Amino acid sequence: MCGIVGYLGYRKAYPIVINGLQRLEYRGYDSAGIILINENNVNLYKTKGKVSDLKELVAKNNSNGGLALGHTRWATHGIPNNENSHPHVSNSGNLVIVHNGIIENYDTLKKELTTRGYTFTSDTDTEVLINLIEEIKTTNNCKLGEAVQLALTSVIGAYAIAVFDISKPNEIIVARLGSPIAIGIGENNKDFFIASDASPFIEYTKDAIYLDDEELAIIKLGKDIRIRKIQDNAIVEPNIQELKLNLEQIEKGGYEHFMLKEIHEQPKAILDTYRGRLLADKGIIKMGSVDNNITKFLNANRIIIVACGTSWHAGLVAEYLFEDLARMPVEVEYASEFRYRNPIINKGDIVIAISQSGETADTLAAIKLAKSKGAFVFGVCNVVGSSIARETNTGAYTHAGPEIGVASTKAFTTQITVLTLIALKLGNLKGELSNSQFHTYLQEMSLIPSKVEETLKINAIVEEIASIYKDAPNCLYLGRGYNFPVALEGALKLKEISYIHAEGYPAAEMKHGPIALIDESMPVVVIATKKGHYDKVVSNIQEIKSRKGKIIAVVTKGDTIVKELADHIIEIPETLEAFTPLLTTIPLQLLSYHIAVMRGCNVDQPRNLAKSVTVE
Repeated sequence: MCGIVGYLGYRKAYPIVINGLQRLEYRGYDSAGIILINENNVNLYKTKGKVSDLKELVAKNNSNGGLALGHTRWATHGIPNNENSHPHVSNSGNLVIVHNGIIENYDTLKKELTTRGYTFTSDTDTEVLINLIEEIKTTNNCKLGEAVQLALTSVIGAYAIAVFDISKPNEIIVARLGSPIAIGIGENNKDFFIASDASPFIEYTKDAIYLDDEELAIIKLGKDIRIRKIQDNAIVEPNIQELKLNLEQIEKGGYEHFMLKEIHEQPKAILDTYRGRLLADKGIIKMGSVDNNITKFLNANRIIIVACGTSWHAGLVAEYLFEDLARMPVEVEYASEFRYRNPIINKGDIVIAISQSGETADTLAAIKLAKSKGAFVFGVCNVVGSSIARETNTGAYTHAGPEIGVASTKAFTTQITVLTLIALKLGNLKGELSNSQFHTYLQEMSLIPSKVEETLKINAIVEEIASIYKDAPNCLYLGRGYNFPVALEGALKLKEISYIHAEGYPAAEMKHGPIALIDESMPVVVIATKKGHYDKVVSNIQEIKSRKGKIIAVVTKGDTIVKELADHIIEIPETLEAFTPLLTTIPLQLLSYHIAVMRGCNVDQPRNLAKSVTVE
């Protein structure tokens, strides 16, 4: 959940690392730190707060150096303060580390090191790890790479680390298990870049190596990178990939916040996701990962979907899609519960794992569990080369482009897009959708980007509604059928970025408890499109109205019945019921965004949250 950035080379390291930390601040922003090495000068700066606070601190001091390691933290062990900020230095002052992850047996190791005379100034597991490395290096009189390797065989947990010895500032050791790390390679190995993802160094190089789990890399100036397995010391041939990311994609592009930019990017993101896959005029859905495994899909006993957060909501939409369009039994599981519940998994089951980052720790663990029991695992993620992309049997990328805002928006709609394509394809091949029905769905699917574009035009209306309810302490979200998961997602968005308590329910469940909360001060967001159980939703709205609740209704354009009942209406274009989540989610994203802005919240970096949950 933390962000790591490092540089080794001929350029001035500070601006590279500090700008990189700002790009990775979505991964954590409780505290930040940087260490800079310039010949014999060592400058370490750490502070509670954001990277901007670190910049202010360094601006008053020396920022020279050609070697630097930086870190932006999401606190796990130890509260956010200066002492717990990274980088951490060993007792001798010689070894330096930055770390993303959790060392679960740190307390046992700390007690052992304390008996050997080590002292600790922080509450972190990371300081324990760097001193363990030092103890092994000193005791065995070995090189740093070997000491790191031996230390990592003694720890339990997850990590991405970068370590160096101040006395040898031309070498960095990098390793990973369960947390991502990328290495950028400059021309002729004249400089190297290290980061939790590639965004900090895309303007300097397009060549990168993504370490796999239990791999350790030794990086030396002017030399080829050497990689080996931590457990058995086997040599690994570096897999150098060409980055497809560009700088424009990770800038705000004139928008006030990344979240607003990413909301408005959804028409293009959805189009990019089905580009080359949806051939509506030819009546074809072409997905190599599905086509190559079509027998497994068509003969599957059931589909199990595992995910967390917003991705779990996308999985709930997929449950409706697969059951309705393809008549396939589906179970949707929180990955964090699935991995510990001793679930019943059999050969012939297909597990679909969904994650924006492709690094979600619980989802990765669920994948490994499913594979160990013989299931075929299909990944849906956004980040090329991510852990989930490598760990699954096969899968599909969403092609949403970088999502920097912590609250997912275009990740959600593009995940639904991929899952819709799969469900439609299987429904047609299984004979559940006739060719005529299939063609109708494909033609309508091709229109979704333009209909999302049209939906975004209601921004001003949503902003006005937001101004009325920005101070509400609570909010209910109701939906039925395909739009019940959208109600859950809308409530999550409001909670995440505005800190207003909100809950999503199936509309019919309102009478089973939540109706007790409704009074004249309770805003209730109701998704009431004409498709599906429209009459039932109208009845639910009447029940709310009779109790003086304030109704914000998302309706199909031209609706007159709900318009008479609701306090506010937000119109969206008409589409097939299965595609309504791609449209109804847009006004809910905008509503949460505008309320958060009006409340003075940090929209892109909400408190206590980080974009990628790479630790349990």
